[in-house]
Amino acid sequence: MFNDKSIFITGGTGSFGKHFITTLFQRYKPKRVIVFSRDELKQFEMQQKFNDPAMRYFIGDVRDGARLRQAMRGVDYVIHAAALKQVPAAEYNPMECIKTNIYGAENVINAAMENEVAKVIALSTDKAANPINLYGATKLASDKLFVAANNAAGGRNTTFSVVRYGNVVGSRGSVVPFFQKLLADGATELPITDPRMTRFWITLQQGIDFVFKSFERMQGGEIFVPQIPSARMMDLAAAVAPGLATKVIGIRPGEKLHEIMCPPDDSHLTLKFHDHFVIRPSITFTHQFDYRTNTLGEDGVPVEEGFDYNSGNNPHFLTVEELRHINATAIT
Repeated sequence: MFNDKSIFITGGTGSFGKHFITTLFQRYKPKRVIVFSRDELKQFEMQQKFNDPAMRYFIGDVRDGARLRQAMRGVDYVIHAAALKQVPAAEYNPMECIKTNIYGAENVINAAMENEVAKVIALSTDKAANPINLYGATKLASDKLFVAANNAAGGRNTTFSVVRYGNVVGSRGSVVPFFQKLLADGATELPITDPRMTRFWITLQQGIDFVFKSFERMQGGEIFVPQIPSARMMDLAAAVAPGLATKVIGIRPGEKLHEIMCPPDDSHLTLKFHDHFVIRPSITFTHQFDYRTNTLGEDGVPVEEGFDYNSGNNPHFLTVEELRHINATAIT
């Protein structure tokens, strides 16, 4: 579906954007691929590797609506990956997080509608479900904006959906590179916030494949959630540094013991498919869809009342050996 199409990626110099573009060119022949981001150095470095004639690099910030509208002209598909994602930084700089994650989302939506983009997918996070930190709260607001945008589009043909998933193995600022740096610096123990802590675990390629598939499945207004395994932080430490001691340092501000992707309060809206969940919109759209069957003909069934999909009650946990293999082979 991406052959001879123009694809626009906000925050495109990040881990997701770079690997998404690699996969895109492996599978399709796009007309244009536009990287939209605010860091000129990262764009310069990216141009050394991604120099296909279809590539375009636009300096800009999602906070700048006029620049987005200009840059998005002639675009068919948008992936909104730009965000301020560091939980502590968001707590200390709340308005900066709000400006990027909420006002920026609004700007992306308005630019996509004005340019009559066909489909938009916004990347979300498990922290947006029942959020307890500002980052999660801003991403929840962003999710709501993208869902409601399907009504705001009016007679335009632009449709919006959301993809929500958990920790990406080895992504910048995540726990595996942090542990590896500590080991490289000669650490004799690894810090663990709480020995009971669990997290959803997904590789970068799995996340990208899920986004590609969601573009094919989407009707507009869905929140797509992949069925992925969980990891125990103690098992992760054992996988990264077998036999090394650990030190419990306590949960940091804004952290949960277990992350949630499908909260129980949304169970009446949640459908289970063979490899993913769909959270249907809670509001009524002008055009109604039967989300129980997607555009690929896949059928979903309602989950039971009170269903809760979180990293602590997930039926699939990775073993230490599986974690060691994933960590060693994951591409970031």
